[in-house]
Amino acid sequence: MSLLPSVLFVCLGNICRSPLAEAAFRAAADERGLRLTVDSAGLGGWHAGEAPDPRAQEVARANGIDISHYRARQVARKDFGLFDHVVALDLDNLVALRELRPQSARARLSLLLDHVPGREGQAVSDPYYSGPEGFLTTWSDVTAGADGLLTKILAPA
Repeated sequence: MSLLPSVLFVCLGNICRSPLAEAAFRAAADERGLRLTVDSAGLGGWHAGEAPDPRAQEVARANGIDISHYRARQVARKDFGLFDHVVALDLDNLVALRELRPQSARARLSLLLDHVPGREGQAVSDPYYSGPEGFLTTWSDVTAGADGLLTKILAPA
């Protein structure tokens, strides 16, 4: 593994939860003066090339982060060799990633909220069918998860 680990966040379509998790993790790393390789992807490819949902962009912008340039992409088997950590946003995503992951892959798989004490096993709720309040909840979850994950990654072994 590299000295500065790389992280890929994965949800279903890569337009709501995973781009917000990517943004929150980048912000947490920037606060610590770290430049890490961070990306996001979706299990499905139906939104490939699209910008994040406008509501996701709005909640990120309200928190000082512009994600309008992000573009959705589908997770690929090669990602498991390119990233040190592949982080799912819900249990269904984690199960699918375990099935997709090549046996020889180096990536560690986890659920984002497993990195938040007391939230282990919980999913970041999918805000797609909700209003703005759902995106606020998702932002709160991914921010907590990003902080917890970064703390664990940086902890001495």
